[in-house]
Amino acid sequence: MPPTPPPAPEPGETRVRDRGDACPGALRLHPADDGRLARLRLPAGRLTPRQAGVLADAAERLGDGRISVTSRGNAELRGLGEGCGTELAALLAGAGLLPSPRHERIRNIVASPAAGLDGLGTADVQLWARELDALLCAEPWTAALSGRFLFALDDGRGDMTGLGADVTLVAVPDAPDRGALLWSGGRALRVGGTDAARAAVAAAGAFLAAARAAGTGAWRVAELPPGHAPDLAGALARAGIPAEPVPAPALPHGAPPAPGPLGERGLYVLAPLGRLTAAQLRALADGADEVRLTPWRGAVVVTGQAADGTTDRAAGRLPVLAGLAGLGLITRPDSPWAGVTACTGRPGCAKSLADVRGDATAGTAPEPGPGETSGFGSGPDEAPGTGEASGPGDEARAGSPGRLLPVHFSGCERRCGHPRGEWVDVLATGDGAYRVNGAPTPRTSLPGAVATARTTTTPTTTTR
Repeated sequence: MPPTPPPAPEPGETRVRDRGDACPGALRLHPADDGRLARLRLPAGRLTPRQAGVLADAAERLGDGRISVTSRGNAELRGLGEGCGTELAALLAGAGLLPSPRHERIRNIVASPAAGLDGLGTADVQLWARELDALLCAEPWTAALSGRFLFALDDGRGDMTGLGADVTLVAVPDAPDRGALLWSGGRALRVGGTDAARAAVAAAGAFLAAARAAGTGAWRVAELPPGHAPDLAGALARAGIPAEPVPAPALPHGAPPAPGPLGERGLYVLAPLGRLTAAQLRALADGADEVRLTPWRGAVVVTGQAADGTTDRAAGRLPVLAGLAGLGLITRPDSPWAGVTACTGRPGCAKSLADVRGDATAGTAPEPGPGETSGFGSGPDEAPGTGEASGPGDEARAGSPGRLLPVHFSGCERRCGHPRGEWVDVLATGDGAYRVNGAPTPRTSLPGAVATARTTTTPTTTTR
């Protein structure tokens, strides 16, 4: 069992880390009660059909047959055997999923998953993500970044700005060269679009320099002590990147996509409780150009044409969505499963006080029919058929018709994998009991208590 992390510092107190981070990777497997765990970084969540197939095969051959989608759009395999590390590494490397073993844990890049599909963004940040990944893997020094350091690339719609990244790039719509706002450590500079990826790497270098100077072992920008903010302007100047300081930028804030069609070439589904079966992942990749896993535990399927070979979105998407729904995926925004997430819980985690996934499943009804709502997705203020999928960074507000807060089931106080922004906190306390936003709740009363909490005005709020 790895060492228990030190307690979080009090507000205003500087966090001091005396060791490197122990984040699992694809090559550094983590011991858990249900076997070994591997976490595979997928920049922008991107998988080719072949890579998706290899990942599904690895889950079946070496693990428990499922793929967990993380809050950073990465993939986890659980239930791995003690001696499977070499075979797993060979499978992933052969599929091009480990371009640089030395850098495999620092390729934490999230990007607007609907970029280039629905016409809402101002830049295809998926291309920025590929360039950024290549630059990170090409520099030996970037391997010193923590496995928790996060880059976020937002195409201007605001779906990435609320994820608490260490370095955020936001596409600027009114720039002649489709430039970007570089944001890190409370400072912002405007750079050209062609320099965006290089600017993000320079910002990461500025963080490492600040962390060394601080001497506190910081893993993330927010952990730097006062007086040790990264010198973004200096780093960009040394890299030869023109930049203009922006004193107080207004960052966009938007909701994640709702399950369903995305323009003419894409569709979006959610994985129940963030887990895909191998069969589900294969079905998503079948006939696709690529699959993009998202920070909201979903997957965007990108095709070169409408799913039935036509250019008619309605004709091409609905049959495919119906088929994916038949496999157990969440394809509708009014699903009672939309926005419901959970940590691993028992029996996979020794620290958990309950089988939170089982309890979440027991209280969530099957997919509703047209115009129906039920389970954790129902509430007094919901207009049938109009609810939107919620998740980290969602701007849903309690009490708004058709809007439901995300809800996360946690087996212990660590609340692993919880959403960001506003959400309903369902915390196991042992002896078959929970606390719902702090209120003691028996397991048998969870469905009603959670459904009510998703439409009240006292959610948990997480900003870091």
